[in-house]
Amino acid sequence: MTTHPVREEDGSCGATKDPGPSTMPPARHASGAEGKTVLEMSGIAKIFGERTVLNDVSLTVRGQDKVALIGRSGCGKSTLLRLAAELLIPSSGTVRRTEDAAFVFQDARLVPWLRIWQNVTFGCHASASERRERTREALRSVGLPGRENDWPAQLSGGQQQRVALARALVRHPRLLLLDEPFGALDALTRADMQDLLLELQQRHHYAMLLVTHDIEEAIILGDTVLTLRDGHITDRIDCTGVRHDSLMHLELRERLKHTLQ
Repeated sequence: MTTHPVREEDGSCGATKDPGPSTMPPARHASGAEGKTVLEMSGIAKIFGERTVLNDVSLTVRGQDKVALIGRSGCGKSTLLRLAAELLIPSSGTVRRTEDAAFVFQDARLVPWLRIWQNVTFGCHASASERRERTREALRSVGLPGRENDWPAQLSGGQQQRVALARALVRHPRLLLLDEPFGALDALTRADMQDLLLELQQRHHYAMLLVTHDIEEAIILGDTVLTLRDGHITDRIDCTGVRHDSLMHLELRERLKHTLQ
């Protein structure tokens, strides 16, 4: 089993040695980025006690890929995502991924006694003024300008998830890992957040690996849909262009329902 831990670089929002720049850099250009591998998992197995949750799972995510991982509750989706994030260690297999990755959880996980700017830049080794500027730019990008001094309790659930996205973006990721981030939201807010996520991906050109149990969400957000069942990836489906073709969309939805039964 081999893992490759994240290397923190000066100027990032991780455990850095020196403060980084005071503002977010411009959106990353697409040229030259699409083909570069940002995540490669090979022969992954994960065993908890006597239970094998994942067995011989392999996947690759490149440049600007949008990959949705779907499966029934308890099938190991979140475990696989945490292995990709190196929050768990595989029982066997290898994980290689970009150092520039960020994780968005099922809930916003904001610290209630910290203001929004402090939550967004939590862990950043920079001055308060630099952190505030980074937050202002990140909040503008997710549609929450001027809310940096609010408390988490002043925001709705959807707004808190926007803050969680801002917290990820301020780290300038090349890979965004999302664990059912919109599952607790109402239908309208969920649709708004899905649109926002796609807009941000087009602007910043990061790759996405999204875990969901919602077939519709997988089709909307993923150009590739992977189905996970009994610890294995059982299907890889190209969804490019499907979301704009109602007949293909319906056929794919039925195919996924059948696969997951």
